[in-house]
Amino acid sequence: MEKPVDTPVRKGRSLFAVSQSVPLPLLEVSADVDEARIFIGMNEMDRVLGGGLVPGSLVLLAGEPGIGKSTLLLQILCHLASDQKKVLYISGEESLTQIRMRSERLREIPGGLWVVCESGLDRIIEIVEEQGPSVLAVDSIQTLFCDEISSAPGSIAQVREAAARLMQLARLKGVPTILVGHVTKEGAIAGPRVLEHLVDTVLYFEGDRSHTFRLLRTIKNRYGPTHEIGVFEMTEAGLEQVPNPSEVFLGQRPKAVPGSVVVPCMEGTRPILVEIQALVSPSHLSMPRRTSTGIDSNRLALLIAVAERHLGVALYDRDIFINVAGGLKISEPASELAVIMAMVSSLREVPLDMDTAVFGEVGLTGEVRAVGRAELRLNEAARLGLKKCVIPWAGSDRLKFSDSLEILPVKRIDEAVAAMSEVS
Repeated sequence: MEKPVDTPVRKGRSLFAVSQSVPLPLLEVSADVDEARIFIGMNEMDRVLGGGLVPGSLVLLAGEPGIGKSTLLLQILCHLASDQKKVLYISGEESLTQIRMRSERLREIPGGLWVVCESGLDRIIEIVEEQGPSVLAVDSIQTLFCDEISSAPGSIAQVREAAARLMQLARLKGVPTILVGHVTKEGAIAGPRVLEHLVDTVLYFEGDRSHTFRLLRTIKNRYGPTHEIGVFEMTEAGLEQVPNPSEVFLGQRPKAVPGSVVVPCMEGTRPILVEIQALVSPSHLSMPRRTSTGIDSNRLALLIAVAERHLGVALYDRDIFINVAGGLKISEPASELAVIMAMVSSLREVPLDMDTAVFGEVGLTGEVRAVGRAELRLNEAARLGLKKCVIPWAGSDRLKFSDSLEILPVKRIDEAVAAMSEVS
């Protein structure tokens, strides 16, 4: 009678065995992370990372295919390599010729940038140990495979194993590692959710392909603030940094047009002025359309109900379209008052003054609630030359802002709409 024989499975190179941790008192652990950071030299990139790359950290750069992740990565590596650092770029998607062709339009190629096309995980670890780079980049995590796992590259098992092994390598060698990851149609990182938990920093590179602007957003950062953003513009020479995004987003704003309102939003620690546009028109459908771009559609439905209840405006038979100009997505509640004022402005065909900004959270009972970082919002509005700002009444007497800005505190949305006639 034949019996199955258990065949031992050959395991990949484990890095756990060479790392032996010793317990230490917490008081003896150094907290000088900022002193050891590696500055990239791109202000927008250093901002979202919290001041640069931390040795031994694992950074995930995620985004939709074709949004410009590889271009941004190549520019980052060129900046690092030009600072007398040896940078290793491992590509599993492009050939060496394709990488060289893409680098020709960016900038002068530094001598410290090394490239290799490899997808085998064991071979990648050998190359890193042989070369000893200061910074490692892998494009992309979905192309890597481990011989001991039978599933195809990009599967849950392969992505989990590749991320875990690269994390061990980064910690052991003290090499900051940048991983590129694709995003699915639903906006999630392709692969297991555990990938976001393994890495130290998660950066989302997003933008509308019909616009030239791209946003690099921090979703997770163990060594710095979260929800920071960096703004870039896609040009023929690659991605150009946008140091003053407020001027860019308001640069093409039309004058004296109903339905246009400026709102100071906070993206991390940076205040950005954006334009919210509303179009309210009679509907010829049994179910009027409610369409929003850059604003959550569920939140828009709630604001429409609040406006109908507490302002007495009839919106049930109107098509309503809301757009955040420039392709920016606003998730914070400070934009809610601006959305309501934009809808009322479009409905009544009363334009708001060009030099006026609006911000505030709106409650279900029609009250206008205070939001955080009001002083930064006001000072950014004053810096761009705005003259007035409609803000929540709560805490307005304690704010410190530029003397050139006049504030109009309001308690309820009907007061804000009434103030519209004063600033129109």
